Amino acid sequence: MNRLLTNLDAAESVFFLRELEHIKARTYDKIYPELMARRLIPVSNDAGPGAEAITYRVFDSVGVAKLVADYATDLPKADAYGKEVTSPVRSLGVAYGYSLQEIRAARQANRPLTDKKASAARRAFEQALDDIAALGDEESGLRGLLNHPNVPVATLDAPWENKTPAEIVADISQQVGAIRDLTNGVESGPFTILLPDKQYTQIATTQNSSASDVTILEFILKSNPWVAEIAPWWRCKGAGAGGTDRMVIYTRNPDKLTLEIPQDFEQLPVQEKGLYYEVPCHGRIGGVIWYYPLSARYVDGI
Repeated sequence: MNRLLTNLDAAESVFFLRELEHIKARTYDKIYPELMARRLIPVSNDAGPGAEAITYRVFDSVGVAKLVADYATDLPKADAYGKEVTSPVRSLGVAYGYSLQEIRAARQANRPLTDKKASAARRAFEQALDDIAALGDEESGLRGLLNHPNVPVATLDAPWENKTPAEIVADISQQVGAIRDLTNGVESGPFTILLPDKQYTQIATTQNSSASDVTILEFILKSNPWVAEIAPWWRCKGAGAGGTDRMVIYTRNPDKLTLEIPQDFEQLPVQEKGLYYEVPCHGRIGGVIWYYPLSARYVDGI
């Protein structure tokens, strides 16, 4: 029996702990599809809950082989060098609970405790996680998917609402090609493209040409071998420079970037606080780490 439940009799304590166990299980099962960060970014838990920071190494090589004489002794040297990059890890916390009277009333009426409070706590955790995954947290030094300083940025000459389907297709093809060109073909996808809802709706509902019933979206996915998926994310609205709408082109691959969650959502043992029983909830997040920021591209002014 939990010694903290001093204001409850034995039957009430058993009832509360049994209900709490059930509520915790239901809360873990909750899914919030509109919070998209976990789907859009590969999640890594490798650092573990004790990590205070995550350090990774970026390596490059130098050296060029040359034609040499048979007895040459001055062969050109090749070498590898690297640098360490550190990303901090921060805690996310929230709590929920039940009053003494809520527990006793539910016990007397033989009805289950509501799980709405626990669901609200889980929702708050996921919302904070989604916020940080999207835009990071400048004060904490955490990075996000939509505003990493090392990802190249391009700006279009005019927004899509003023462009023809052919011009929109050209914009996407040129920006995808720019990633391949900048990296000499090393970064070739398959790319995921994120758009604000307005622009996604535009390409998903507009014919690519008057002679075809194929939409702009369908045409791009069929004709561009480097593009695997185009998805809407409302957070792209206003995410660009000067509050402009931003398109994000990136490779959704854990070798390129990860959303670091060293400790996912956990519910700790109940704590008695006067006539209130509180369940602390906790997690650890390290933001988004881009191992290869040149594998991505931001495009503003769409």
